[in-house]
Amino acid sequence: MLSRVGESTYWMGRYIERAENNARLLDVNVQMLLDFQSRGVETERQFWAPILSTLEDTTLFEKLHGELTAAALLDYVTFEPRNPNSIGSCISYARENARAVRDQISSEMWEQINALWLYFREGSAARDFRANSHEFYDKVTFASQLFQGVTDATMTHSEAWRFVQAGKFIERADSTTRILDLKYHILLPSGEQVGGNVDISQWMSVLRSCSGMEAYLKIRPGDATPWGVAEFLLCHAEFPRSVRFCVDRLDEVLHRIACTEEGLFRTEPERLSGLLRSQLDYATIDRVFRHGLHEYLDRVQEQLIRLDLAFHDTYCAY
Repeated sequence: MLSRVGESTYWMGRYIERAENNARLLDVNVQMLLDFQSRGVETERQFWAPILSTLEDTTLFEKLHGELTAAALLDYVTFEPRNPNSIGSCISYARENARAVRDQISSEMWEQINALWLYFREGSAARDFRANSHEFYDKVTFASQLFQGVTDATMTHSEAWRFVQAGKFIERADSTTRILDLKYHILLPSGEQVGGNVDISQWMSVLRSCSGMEAYLKIRPGDATPWGVAEFLLCHAEFPRSVRFCVDRLDEVLHRIACTEEGLFRTEPERLSGLLRSQLDYATIDRVFRHGLHEYLDRVQEQLIRLDLAFHDTYCAY
């Protein structure tokens, strides 16, 4: 397979996953803001600033919009074409990468990504957003999930498919760490305490942002504790959006691409994924919290960035 094909399929998987994650994150926080406003415990800037920090888009946002308001941030993360990480930009980039490897993907995949791109390009997305933002974000999330399902169901599970999976799982692992780290940046309002109603509501929003609330409550009914949520999203081996699950699948895919048995490695991406996988396999939430959840998540994000760079050097810049 040509290196340019590998790069396009990898980034197609990353961008469509990023669009879905951003849509879910914004939707959950729009709903949570309504609840907080009814309590009178949050100012607009205090609520939205952590989300902007988590997405690492503060500098560009301030350059384009200046004052931070809900309307400005939602437009910036949803539609802003000058923001390379906006939902609209991610869908456009995913579609462009799909077009570049049109002969490698199925017709159903192309039709799905092209329909989603046209939805944004023709203005239907903006109209739906103004009419009902919750239904709009639901539609984007479902369309992204449909693309992933169509990919698994109609694309030959050969090398190109594995590159799509590598992109999807490295992006998903990174997104989960950022969503979990979001709680670190959200300050509790004056008068609220850890374990109080607002604190629990914020932790539940973290779970909803990862589509994990129902799965979590089946394991820990009525127990949304900080360490419980963090352990679930970091270390659970069977939840599809936990960091451990994503890294396990990523490591498996990288070994298939390199034709190497698990436990061994021939390439730098395999070495880095194996190292991160072993750290997550033997991590305990007590040690994570003792050394600092924020610091631990920062280290995981740094390892994922190094893994992405190694993947590019090994396969895309071959």
